[in-house]
Amino acid sequence: MTPFTLRQLYILGFLGCTGGMAFVLYLERFQGLEPCPMCVLQRVAMVAAGLVFLAGALHAPGGAGRWAYGALALLASGAGAGIAARHVWLQNLPPDQVPACGPTLEYLMDMLPFTEVVTTILRGDGNCALIDWTFLGVSLPGWALVAFTGLAALAIAAPLVARKEA
Repeated sequence: MTPFTLRQLYILGFLGCTGGMAFVLYLERFQGLEPCPMCVLQRVAMVAAGLVFLAGALHAPGGAGRWAYGALALLASGAGAGIAARHVWLQNLPPDQVPACGPTLEYLMDMLPFTEVVTTILRGDGNCALIDWTFLGVSLPGWALVAFTGLAALAIAAPLVARKEA
């Protein structure tokens, strides 16, 4: 058994999401990096996962409830990981295969139904293929993929290994 409770593990997930969002907002506000449409979708997934982890931490359910929060956190983290993986793939395309740059997210939201906006964003464009920031040779979407994978693992592991609260 782990020395951690479900509440503590879900707080860890929430803090991970909060830290990730704080970092990308720092990069945007103070380093001048503009998020592409895929980055925006990854942020939505990170906030969704964070809210699920926070709700799970506040509720700290037993029985099936702990699995429900775990499943929802896994869904949000998995969606974020899928978007980040697609983003990394786009960034690693040969230059002659990168899609042309498309319209801004604001324009898409004004002109298209929401489902078409999501489909268009997931196809990606030249803006999403740009690598503006790296750390240890890994781009920001690569680090997002690492983070989402960790959050997904936590979402699966927390209900399995958390000790019962007294």
